[in-house]
Amino acid sequence: MTANISGVWAEMLGQDEAVAQLQQAVAGRDKGVHHAWLMTGPPGSGRSNLAHAFARALLCSNGGCGTCHSCVLAEAGTHPDISVLATDKIIIGIDEVRKMVADSQLGSSMSRFKIMIVEDADRMAERSSNVLLKALEEPPAGTIWLLCAPSEADMLPTIRSRVRRVALKMPAVSEVARLLTERDGVDPKIASQVAAESQSHIGMARRLATSNEARSRRRESLVAALHITGVTSAVNCSAQWLEVAKKDADALTQERDSAERVELLKMLGLNEDDNVPANMRTELKNLEESQKRRAARSLRDGIDRILVDLLALYRDVLTIQLGTGSPLINDELREGIQDVAARSTAAASIAKLDAIATARHRIAANGRDIVVLDALAIALRTNR
Repeated sequence: MTANISGVWAEMLGQDEAVAQLQQAVAGRDKGVHHAWLMTGPPGSGRSNLAHAFARALLCSNGGCGTCHSCVLAEAGTHPDISVLATDKIIIGIDEVRKMVADSQLGSSMSRFKIMIVEDADRMAERSSNVLLKALEEPPAGTIWLLCAPSEADMLPTIRSRVRRVALKMPAVSEVARLLTERDGVDPKIASQVAAESQSHIGMARRLATSNEARSRRRESLVAALHITGVTSAVNCSAQWLEVAKKDADALTQERDSAERVELLKMLGLNEDDNVPANMRTELKNLEESQKRRAARSLRDGIDRILVDLLALYRDVLTIQLGTGSPLINDELREGIQDVAARSTAAASIAKLDAIATARHRIAANGRDIVVLDALAIALRTNR
């Protein structure tokens, strides 16, 4: 079956095989649809977008036209038969999963299916996963679970055995650049640059394309890495990376935090300058705690983005050292990359790539940020 990339599927770049698989399921929905699906793919491949597109197509009488009442409601996030569990925290809590499971028992209200989407399902701890597992073992008729994770290995084997798997791949740089130009009106030159620098991560490419500050912070992080020659410059660089990650996290969360506080005060019948009565302080405290958890995850994600960019930087260095002739991801920094390549060896670059991978693992395992970054920066030294 050849995929028809239009309607709700229009922005699924380079995912023809995955789209065709799901369109086949939509076409045969009268005979029944499997009750659980797992969308896997690297960050930026669009696994959550694919899950939402599949949900819209299943609920649309035209198979995902994108324009009917059902599709419009789904696009706006107000369709009563689509429930979404997305988290801004480092892990998805067990109470969140329990609530989702309870919601799944209510059935649909305006269509034949009730769609339950769990974004970042890999963030569920084992206890939370076991709660979900029970729902997958005995799903109500018409309830369909759509789980999203980087890879199958991120899910419990017992969950993997109950899902249909849909694997995504990263779209081509040229496809991401074209989307930015056509959808967002980005200058073609900038679109091509950020599509390459983001390594085809659509969300990150859009952010780089639309924020001069984000592009500047990314460049600042990589230039600092190229100038690490000793312990002092390494420690200064790691502090700079952490500061950049904090600025990125603040840029993503501050505006949202403020809007959430205003909205909550409004719901409580208060203005910003009003004293909060004692019986209402719990609501504000809960909001502040939730925002702190989101800030922690946002900082963690910001550090990981820097580490991913560093992987690309030293792959560029290795590319020059091996003389492969492949295009550089960070062509804008070609002069500095060539300088480091000339002052080191391919073996040293491979060791640096290993050090960056180790740092990503330590950050993911709750390692102390500055300690992990200090150790990495020291490992990235290049002698003059």
